[in-house]
Amino acid sequence: MIDPRLSQLAKNLTRYSTNLREGERVLIDAFDVPDEIIVELIRSAREIGAIPYVNLNHARVNRELSLEATEESLRIQSAIELQRMKNMDAYIALRGSNNIFEASDVPSEQAQLVSQVMKPVLDWRVNKTKWCVLRWPTSAMAQQAMMSSEAFEDFFFKVCNLDYSKMKAGSEALESLMKKTDRVHLVGPGTDLKFSIKNIGAVACIGTHNIPDGEVFSCPVLETVEGVLQYNAPSVYQGVSFDDIRLEFKKGRIVNATSNNTKRLNEILDSDKGARYIGEFAIGFNPHIKEPMRDILFDEKIAGSFHFTPGQAYEDANNGNKSQVHWDMVCIQRPEYGGGEIWFDDTLIRKDGLFVIEELESLNPANLISK
Repeated sequence: MIDPRLSQLAKNLTRYSTNLREGERVLIDAFDVPDEIIVELIRSAREIGAIPYVNLNHARVNRELSLEATEESLRIQSAIELQRMKNMDAYIALRGSNNIFEASDVPSEQAQLVSQVMKPVLDWRVNKTKWCVLRWPTSAMAQQAMMSSEAFEDFFFKVCNLDYSKMKAGSEALESLMKKTDRVHLVGPGTDLKFSIKNIGAVACIGTHNIPDGEVFSCPVLETVEGVLQYNAPSVYQGVSFDDIRLEFKKGRIVNATSNNTKRLNEILDSDKGARYIGEFAIGFNPHIKEPMRDILFDEKIAGSFHFTPGQAYEDANNGNKSQVHWDMVCIQRPEYGGGEIWFDDTLIRKDGLFVIEELESLNPANLISK
């Protein structure tokens, strides 16, 4: 017997998130997830008249392949996967994880090689297909969230089956405001950061690319970032856990970076020239996501948070930063995390995690959660 929440989620992904149409080809890219959700997605796509394809992945197998992968072997793999992606109209990724640290012992240089050679596949998928990426609830994720398996499963479906249309008016207002903004000032414990987003643009994300969702993103004018930023949410990148990340900027570049693992942090930031510049600034507002759980698809949407991302900028941004790295690092500004402020052109728009101007108040948790 299929859990009706699975059926609803499959319909949301095929009808709302990727907006599949008759005759379109969709790749379902599944990483350590149960067959039931894959089957529901296949059925949902076929009901529309779309043509589903499935690719199965396992983190432990991918780790083994990465450990001794050569550039030649990766280029063959990249060519095959790129050709397949070029034949797709849409892409849905279901990413489960039985062990979020599965890749922690893959050497940094190997992880960088894999990212670099496989990047054309990622670029085509992001820029040329209708795509959506979804985390899948596992016991490992429940442990990360410090919740029982049943409580986490309930939380997951509440977050992922949220009525994202309720974010539409507020997110469009925030997107419009960001498009008109020049100067941004972020203030908080250990943080005093200034930069420009003038003429960069902005994008509202309310369930069409990531599930869970709830953010509006832009990025800085490349060399305008000045000051210091202290992140307060833990982060996992390339299978390694980081806490207490602190970045200092001069003329847009990260000139000093420390954390509980300063050596590995700087190895990643030295992956290429673009990794020490910022490719994204985003404001998160999903009302159901309150605490970090070392899973970026959840953590970057935390209510009252923002993320400031070293590495690759999105394609349409005038920022132009290129990198194999795209690392969403999160800072939470709610009072229990020390508070904080976001200023646009000398106007306070959010204080201690709550929007304080009328056109954005609909994005505050009390207005997004159904009564």
